Amino acid sequence: MDKEKIKEGVKLMLEGIGEDINRKGLLETPDRIARMCEEIFGGLQEEAAVHLQKQFSATNNNIVLERDITFYSVCEHHLLPFYGKAHVAYIPDKRVAGLSKLARTVEVFARRPQIQENMTAEIADAVWENLKPKGVMVMLEAEHMCMTMRGVQKPGTITSTIVTRGVFEEDFGLQQTFLQMVRS
Repeated sequence: MDKEKIKEGVKLMLEGIGEDINRKGLLETPDRIARMCEEIFGGLQEEAAVHLQKQFSATNNNIVLERDITFYSVCEHHLLPFYGKAHVAYIPDKRVAGLSKLARTVEVFARRPQIQENMTAEIADAVWENLKPKGVMVMLEAEHMCMTMRGVQKPGTITSTIVTRGVFEEDFGLQQTFLQMVRS
C-alpha cells in the first residue's frame, strides 16, 4: 500500500469538507488512517489458498460447519463498514481443513473493499477450489453502515446472502440441515 498517497488523500478530503488540516485534533489523522488502511484492507495482499492448503485426511464425509465467524468489511460503494457473521459449511471428500483455516479464509475476503454478495461467493469458491469437497454452502448475515447512518437510515437491518456449490446446489434437504445447524 502507498501510505503517502493515502495520507494526501485524507488531507484533501478533510479540506474538501471544510476542516482545518492543521487543527490539533487532526494533525495525526492522515497517518492514523494510512495505518488503519493497512489493517482493514490487508486482504488485498493475501490469498485464501494459502490458508486452505493445511489439510488433513478424514473419514468423516458429513457436514462440517463453522458458524458465527465474526467479520468486519468495507463496502466498496461508500467506503463504510459492514459487519456480521459468516457461516461456512462443506462436505469433505476425504480431506478437511484445519478449523481455523475457514475463519482465516473469511478474514482474507472481509479485509477487502467489496459488496457482501461477492464476498459470499468468493468464500464459497475458495473452499470449493482448494478443498475439493462434495459441496459448499456459505451464508453471510451483516449490518451495513451505509443503510444505518446514511440514506434510508434503518439501523438493525440485516442483509443475508447464501451461495451453494456442489451437492448443496441440488439437495434441498442438505440446505435445510445447514440452516437448522446455523440456527441451533
